[in-house]
Amino acid sequence: MQVSLTPRISRVRFYAWLAMSVLAVFWPGYQVAAEDEEISATAIVEISAGAMPMGGAKPPQPSQLLWGDLHVHSNLSFDAFAFGNETVSSESAFAFARGEAITTASGLTAQLDRPLDFLLVSDHAEFLGVMRGLTEKDPSLLEAKFAARWLGWLEDEQLPKLLDEFVASIAGEGSPDLIVPEQFAFSVWEHINDVAEAFNEPGTFTAFIGYEWTAMDAGRNLHRNVIFRDGGATVRQFVPFSSTGTSDPEALWNHLEAWTTRTGGEVMAIPHNGNLSDGLMFAEERMNGEPIDGDYVSRRLRWEPVVEMTQVKGDAEAHPLLSPEDPFADFENWDKTNIGGTPKDASKLVDMYSHEYVRPVLQVGLQLQERIGGNPFKFGMIGSTDAHTGMATADSDNYQGKFPDSEASALRLSNKMGGVLWANRDLTASGYAAVWAPANTREAIFDALARKEVYASTGPRIAVRFFGGWALDEAIINRADMIETAYQNGVPMGGDLPPRTADAPKFILSAQADPEGAALDRVQIVKGWIDQTGARREKIYDVAWSLGRMRDPVTHALPPVASTVDVSAATYDNSQGAQQLTGWWQDPEFDAQEAAVYYARVIEIPTPRWTTYDAARFGVALPSDVPATIQERAYTSPIWYTPERLQMEAR
Repeated sequence: MQVSLTPRISRVRFYAWLAMSVLAVFWPGYQVAAEDEEISATAIVEISAGAMPMGGAKPPQPSQLLWGDLHVHSNLSFDAFAFGNETVSSESAFAFARGEAITTASGLTAQLDRPLDFLLVSDHAEFLGVMRGLTEKDPSLLEAKFAARWLGWLEDEQLPKLLDEFVASIAGEGSPDLIVPEQFAFSVWEHINDVAEAFNEPGTFTAFIGYEWTAMDAGRNLHRNVIFRDGGATVRQFVPFSSTGTSDPEALWNHLEAWTTRTGGEVMAIPHNGNLSDGLMFAEERMNGEPIDGDYVSRRLRWEPVVEMTQVKGDAEAHPLLSPEDPFADFENWDKTNIGGTPKDASKLVDMYSHEYVRPVLQVGLQLQERIGGNPFKFGMIGSTDAHTGMATADSDNYQGKFPDSEASALRLSNKMGGVLWANRDLTASGYAAVWAPANTREAIFDALARKEVYASTGPRIAVRFFGGWALDEAIINRADMIETAYQNGVPMGGDLPPRTADAPKFILSAQADPEGAALDRVQIVKGWIDQTGARREKIYDVAWSLGRMRDPVTHALPPVASTVDVSAATYDNSQGAQQLTGWWQDPEFDAQEAAVYYARVIEIPTPRWTTYDAARFGVALPSDVPATIQERAYTSPIWYTPERLQMEAR
């Protein structure tokens, strides 16, 4: 990213921390039970297999690797506007993503060095566009009973009063006059659709239509991004579904089902990373307190095929408490509070983390499959930024921040937003969504998400392929047609292994370093399974690595790659890594009776963290409470193995 450091002095956002206090009481647990449906266990297995995209027939072999962001906020979002983003619109967000220069909320000029292939501007459904509409004195909004009061507070910079009333409203305790006029709501949604349509260029750049459903339960993060496969003519028939009446995701699924029935379109919801949910994001019971059943499993698989597991609020792959033997499990963890800032109960950390971080959650899904015959947590994995600046950037070496007061300046290494949780130096530069698709179109990318042939990156554009099967012989990795042969003899990331025809499954893993980034340290396969006692198990296998390092003869551990980082200068070189790593692996501890899940993790050599780049860039001291270096990475969607006994029970 190229940035001109010519900032415009913006107003002091003394009230920003109050905006974060909204989260502590967002959307209390109003319970909504989903309508019962007759869905057999066989249907659960078929849906969870994810073999066919929602949009119809099996696509051609996906040959394009597309990079994008499915989680960016413009000044139409209540919180983004309150944090200081009064100027960066959804038009600017799309323009920035496709490589154009824009002026940021703090007056900088910013431009991506490498454009993205797709973007979703996912503004919050709750009071969508209201803050901007008030400042623009939109006539249809000024008809609202609350408009004059809110506008007065805005003009007098009495934001605490406005935020207090907003918090009370979304908690169900506010003034009854806080009703957004229907005409205004539809006009904002029409505008969002029109902007996406104007920027959508099939084959060149995909502009998705969608929004964020911002549910919380007592400060526990249950956010989902809603993304539509269709264009504006279909999408605009319903306005976004707000969480102000309920925090139960099943209510959102009901709305999405009604929309598809009414319009014939396709839509999905993408849960945020669960590390700020106190375990509620992937709980083992429904929000209404009832146990998970087959109906819930099939509905969750239908509406939520992928999870956003790395973004500004931390990386949610694994945690050292649950994976003490994994030296890479401590990457950018946000683990001390929920999103409302409430400290986690130390006595419940194991249970919370087991239902927040994707590695243990994938194993919990296998346990549920054993118990109820279906796995609700059979999801693919992506990353996104959750930027509230309108800028879809995840580059550590030119980090532009995710909130207006975390845009480029020396102050952001010490400046805080609302307490320890939101200290700017703790923000994570992540991440991007990588998609294997046959074309750069809404339909092709959506279908790739639906079949889970996607993966997450913390920022670098690492190209990764991951296949599993029973007939993937080692010689395949040396063939010129390796990818085509792998599709013929196995399944890609996001798939289910077919019925067993060999003693153990075999996997092919190939990774190419970002051509403009760091070299690769190693590629790994992470296995999770349920043993004969019903306990969760996991193990990490190094499949290929750089520089011919030798394993420890006793522990079999691979020694760390040497760091080339010069912390004071914030530089590194690629002398210690590899540009490409390809490996073949067969599970040496496979038990045909045990359900298992496998995903790949690709790890770069050490590079400076964004805070280290900032310290050198602005000539300030590096904070001691953040790491000087990190090892960025990519995570593929998993491949699942289901024992024949479970398949028989399902049938």
